[in-house]
Amino acid sequence: MTTFSFGDISVTRIEESLGPVFNPTTFIPDLTMAALEPHMGWFAPNHYDPETGLLVISMHSWLIRTPQHTILIDTCVGDHTHMPALPAYHMQQFPWLANLASAGIQPEDIDYVLCTHLHSDHVGWHTRLEDGRHVPTFPNARYVFSKTEIDHFAASPDAEDNNGAFLNRVMPVIDAGLSELVEGDHAIGDSLTITPAPGHTPGHVAITLNNAGDHGLFIGDAMHSAIQGVFPDWNSAFCQSPDEARATRRRLLEYCCEHNALLMPQHFGIPFATRVRPQGDAFAFDFMP
Repeated sequence: MTTFSFGDISVTRIEESLGPVFNPTTFIPDLTMAALEPHMGWFAPNHYDPETGLLVISMHSWLIRTPQHTILIDTCVGDHTHMPALPAYHMQQFPWLANLASAGIQPEDIDYVLCTHLHSDHVGWHTRLEDGRHVPTFPNARYVFSKTEIDHFAASPDAEDNNGAFLNRVMPVIDAGLSELVEGDHAIGDSLTITPAPGHTPGHVAITLNNAGDHGLFIGDAMHSAIQGVFPDWNSAFCQSPDEARATRRRLLEYCCEHNALLMPQHFGIPFATRVRPQGDAFAFDFMP
């Protein structure tokens, strides 16, 4: 279990799954294997699996423990999620709750669930099935959503590309009165700030952590793969506003360089987090031990 410290705040990775999943050139349409080849020395095997030829993808949440609050950022795919196009995630039963318990946390202990965006692989454990119904997993938490994001997905809640997540994983939380909608920059306690980071989705957000002179940045799906540091203009196939996604990615990476902030994505392979430094018109990573 990977844990990082920011003064008296700890950040622990809660794993759902880790392994080779996506075809690189399908997942990142601008990617070519010729461009990737010179980087294989650091990119494989933690981020690319040479045996299968697939990108290694982690599904994890970030558990943040401050002196005041216990907080989750994103909740992965979840159990019994309908994703027939992705067998690695379709109708699976993952040990995520057991992994959360191994970190010493039960669902009732969570004070806030922060959500970078509403794609189905980020809201899966917002609810769980009980007697055939989706009910909130974290009964004592405030689930904090971007209002822009909620408005966007509410306009087409049955969208097939989101695997029914809005109706099954988000609406039960709203109906239970556990949601909080925010706009612009929004503070959670003294050390965390939700900030707009649009492009992947209209209401996508990032979350900054600043404590005791240490800085971190949770970026959701502003990046999916570490190769996007070397090629920051490469979008995933799922970025809804390509130009905006590119601009946001660069801005977030520049923030990390300026503040020596630890970059904490949702899908990077081992070791899951990295320092960032400028390299020409792009960026290089100094991965954590």
